[in-house]
Amino acid sequence: MSITQIARAKAGEITPAIQRVAEREKRTPEFIRELVAAGKIVIPANINHAKLDPIGIGRELYTKINANIGNSALSSCPRQELEKLRRAIYYGADTVMDLSTGQNIVQIRRSIIEESTVPIGTVPVYEVLSRVKNAMDLSPELILDVIREQAEQGVDYITIHAGLLREHVPMAKKRLLRIVSRGGSIMAKWMKVHEQENPFFTRFDDILEICAKYDVTLSLGDGMRPGCLADASDEAQFAELEVLAGLVQRSRAAGVQAMVEGPGHIPLDEIEMNMKKERELCDDAPFYILGPVVIDCAPGYDHITSSIGATLGAFHGAAMLCYVTPKEHLGLPNAEDVRNGVIAYKIAAHAADVALKKPDARLRDDAVSRARADFDWEKQFELALDPERARELRQEALNEKTGHHPNEDDNRFCTMCGPDFCSMRISREL
Repeated sequence: MSITQIARAKAGEITPAIQRVAEREKRTPEFIRELVAAGKIVIPANINHAKLDPIGIGRELYTKINANIGNSALSSCPRQELEKLRRAIYYGADTVMDLSTGQNIVQIRRSIIEESTVPIGTVPVYEVLSRVKNAMDLSPELILDVIREQAEQGVDYITIHAGLLREHVPMAKKRLLRIVSRGGSIMAKWMKVHEQENPFFTRFDDILEICAKYDVTLSLGDGMRPGCLADASDEAQFAELEVLAGLVQRSRAAGVQAMVEGPGHIPLDEIEMNMKKERELCDDAPFYILGPVVIDCAPGYDHITSSIGATLGAFHGAAMLCYVTPKEHLGLPNAEDVRNGVIAYKIAAHAADVALKKPDARLRDDAVSRARADFDWEKQFELALDPERARELRQEALNEKTGHHPNEDDNRFCTMCGPDFCSMRISREL
């Protein structure tokens, strides 16, 4: 008997994971079960991830966010990656992807899985490449070995670039930035050198067999995602998306959960079209989008440029947002970059949920407003997405004030207006 969430849901079973997701989403267990059975909600929950507290990812649920961590050949270590994990979870990441490409990949991932209460994702081809001297030496057998080992270890979902085919590669030549996906570029070159089809595609049934055994969710990666506005919404991107749509159906038929990854750089006016196109082609499989970044000229601020696109993407149907940090395009993020990226994306996800009127989404905002009306600063800090930052900025403002005013000691004012011109204080006295 299959142990995956989708197979059990199809059989009419309300699993403990489905029950937990229903509690978190303020929905009925039967509502969650029906959408899991249809493949429109996924619950990444490897049977070997002991500490996992399950979450659901789907358009009908609260918008989720993912935080990427991981070392490179140039920086970071297991201790630093665990600190990034803790920061990400503390500030509200719903899932975390370990994208390590340097040393100690297996050790880092083991530590992360053992500590994490949220689903952990990986891109297996990164570990495959760490095991060969030349990227062109990777083999289908090695790919399957690494996926199997990661599944046994407890990885909840994996990104594989199975939709990028040989016929798509010439389309990238028309682009300004060609192929910006690491996994996508590697597979494109491998296909060119070996004159063979993408092994993630040709061995897809073998990958499904491994995923079904451990209930690993597939995140169908977009190797042809646009890396700049000039390449957005082109034939290469959408040709790959059509292949991914077929892989979604094959996954569901095999009793494997699947979601689809989405574009990276998209002008604001094309986001709605992109979200709707994925929903139609992929039968409403959860859409997991990177950003999208809506302008290309703000390096150092791409957590902002992308969170703008992420908000609109979520409003038009994206189920999970992959965060972008201030270091995007510039370097490997540290723990503080993780914090800034997570908060920016919590804002984006929450803004979309409020606008979509998801159950009780606005309760926190109304509670903050009541605390503001009461000049209850501690309550405002407690309810803030980043309480420490709010406290820091309030204290900084108080420290910068000059002089003294007899009305300031009750603390019923903000330093922008001051004790004499506080609008809420004045209107209360009317």
